[in-house]
Amino acid sequence: MPLTTEELSKVSAVTIGHYQRQAEQFEAGTRDHDVRQNIDALLRHIQADAPLDILDFGCGPGRDLRTFSEMGHHAVGLDGCPRFVEMAQANSGCEVWLQDFLALDLPTEQFDGIFANAALFHVPSAELPGVLRQLMAALKPGGVLFSSNPRGHNEEGWNGERYGAYYDLDTWRALLNQQGMEELEHYYRPAGLPREQQPWLASVWRKPG
Repeated sequence: MPLTTEELSKVSAVTIGHYQRQAEQFEAGTRDHDVRQNIDALLRHIQADAPLDILDFGCGPGRDLRTFSEMGHHAVGLDGCPRFVEMAQANSGCEVWLQDFLALDLPTEQFDGIFANAALFHVPSAELPGVLRQLMAALKPGGVLFSSNPRGHNEEGWNGERYGAYYDLDTWRALLNQQGMEELEHYYRPAGLPREQQPWLASVWRKPG
């Protein structure tokens, strides 16, 4: 069932508050994560010429934002956690927007690619179609969305102080197809392990040109 306005406010406040309090620990714990496979998956499907306009959606402390910038692309970050926004600006030198995922204010057709790494699973399922529509609108025609989320069996709810929705491939595919997105590829992470040891589902999608 859809969450009430009060429940949605709690989802944002508690989840963002968790990251705000744990920001330094989160940065230290994720600093050396190797997500080159994900970055490559986004970039190889973008058909525009470099430098590209990239939105790092849920950029956290700015690890991947800095990578995009160092590659020569025009990268912009977005996060709902104020401390992450400060850290991402300092770590990358990029522009970073402070926006709640449930209260987005995005420009129209500005980005060649959107990199949503470990971010969209925090959006309650009833709100996800609206968020996806806003991300699609922010992409240029033919633009590409990358997403990686912890997978599950379509359960949803609180995991400690963080709210999450954990989809299987069929459900995630249906949600993106409903928005008119074209699937380009999907894979499970970490690479090279048995499926039961691959908790992450990554997928790449194109907005119609």
